[in-house]
Amino acid sequence: MTQRAQWLAVGAVVGLLALLLAAAVTFTGEVRAVGVGSEAPDFEAVNLKSGELESWSRYRGEVVLLNIWATWCLPCEQEMPSMERLYRELGPEGLRIIAVSVDVGPGEPVLEWTRERDLTFEIWHDPKGRIQRIYQTTGVPESFVIDRHGVIVKKVIGAAEWDHPAQKALFRRLLEEPAESGGR
Repeated sequence: MTQRAQWLAVGAVVGLLALLLAAAVTFTGEVRAVGVGSEAPDFEAVNLKSGELESWSRYRGEVVLLNIWATWCLPCEQEMPSMERLYRELGPEGLRIIAVSVDVGPGEPVLEWTRERDLTFEIWHDPKGRIQRIYQTTGVPESFVIDRHGVIVKKVIGAAEWDHPAQKALFRRLLEEPAESGGR
């Protein structure tokens, strides 16, 4: 094969790759990183207390602690009491906590697990783990603090002490921001 033929072959391969990349972006849309400063993506999961399919978009205009967890995860279990204490203190001021379980299987064992621990905040179930792909998580627990504008202001990988004074100060500051119209 001549040098010119080799360069033509390389050019054809590069051109084909460019076309494939352009097609992928066209058909899949833009891929955006999910993290601090980005808008919280919408998702749906089953609210285990009501049995209804819920959408994150219903909570726009509210301050939300979104927690992605599983019953088999020891760090998840360890942080749940601090989430409950935070919710009992700041829930009356408007803080919403949505804990989305990614346990595979039916939701009843997850609901029973939360009842045994007297958790009163919202427990949703996503057995297919779609939320993990949407929020680009690396494991459980992983949490996102979302302000009234739907913007992620804090991301925590691993367990946290959610009722620590510094955490409460952040949530109080966010709760003091004026609500946008169109909230829940």
